Amino acid sequence: MGDIKLMKGNEAFAEAAIRAGCDAYFGYPITPQSEVMEYLAYQEPQKRTGMVLLQAESEIAAINMVYGAAGTGKRVMTSSSSPGISLKQEGISYLAGSELPCLILNVMRGGPGLGTIQPSQSDYFQATKGGGHGDYRMIVLAPASVQEMSDFVKLGFELAFKYRNPVMMLSDGIIGQMMEKVELFPQQPRFTEFDQRWAATGKTADRGQNIITSLDLDPSRHERHNLKLQAKYQKMKENEVRVEITDCDDAEYLLIAYGSCARICQKVVKLARANGIRAGLLRPVTLFPFPETAIQNLTGRLKGILTVELSAGQMIEDVRLAVEGKVKVALHNRMGGMVPSPEEVCDALIKHFSIG
Repeated sequence: MGDIKLMKGNEAFAEAAIRAGCDAYFGYPITPQSEVMEYLAYQEPQKRTGMVLLQAESEIAAINMVYGAAGTGKRVMTSSSSPGISLKQEGISYLAGSELPCLILNVMRGGPGLGTIQPSQSDYFQATKGGGHGDYRMIVLAPASVQEMSDFVKLGFELAFKYRNPVMMLSDGIIGQMMEKVELFPQQPRFTEFDQRWAATGKTADRGQNIITSLDLDPSRHERHNLKLQAKYQKMKENEVRVEITDCDDAEYLLIAYGSCARICQKVVKLARANGIRAGLLRPVTLFPFPETAIQNLTGRLKGILTVELSAGQMIEDVRLAVEGKVKVALHNRMGGMVPSPEEVCDALIKHFSIG
């Protein structure tokens, strides 16, 4: 058993970064994720593991530092919140195009624009549909607890290196700021030996120098590269779907939510069942790849699906694509930093589907 501590989600993420053997963190402060860098600075990871911690002059600088460091084959990461992630989009596209592994945390806040520092889930499209330019994808993990803010750091690095691709943890201001008990995994070593065939580590006795770039002006060669990327994304869809299904064995109505909304919906299911409504919950743990098959497997016996989001309704589009019009899909949402109560969501379930 690892250490057990009471921590904020942002703090658990930062501690997990050190324990996962992260080689470097490059970031820039922005609420509600500023505790990540504050915690790292307080912990002095350079003394603990030799990890590099650097506050860049901007989010754009930070993501390009990640690009350079990731090219050496090391474990590197950054974090930010919604407007800061927008500034990183070009660099994220470069990382995906160059097939470089890294971990990116987005602790979402309300928008558009500078918006509010209160929680939101309105960056779903940005994270799952590419966000930056070009046909690229990231694996997107959606933590719903402080424990997962820790656990997904190690998982995120494993997936990033498995596919040589950026991985994003899409959290929100509630999960980042809330405090819970977390069991921290033991310290892992930093990389000392690793596969250098693709990394920019200089010319060696058995290998010429590598040039890492996302630029290719030969259209036929660049098309082959894009086809290779799409094949990789298809493998992610086949092998990396993660989903949590609760109380769905006899469910007639299905709640679909991720992150903090999934936490709220756990209580909604209990309230609904106490009122004789057979409700269940499906929580996508990976937002890309999206658990389409898991949803389809439940669709045949459902009377309705309610997606619950802190946005104008973004994930609902993927839910509707999954069910292919076979069951009614409704939305209950709040925006601008407002968070629904379980009672409010339960009432919405009853209203949308005229239950009782």
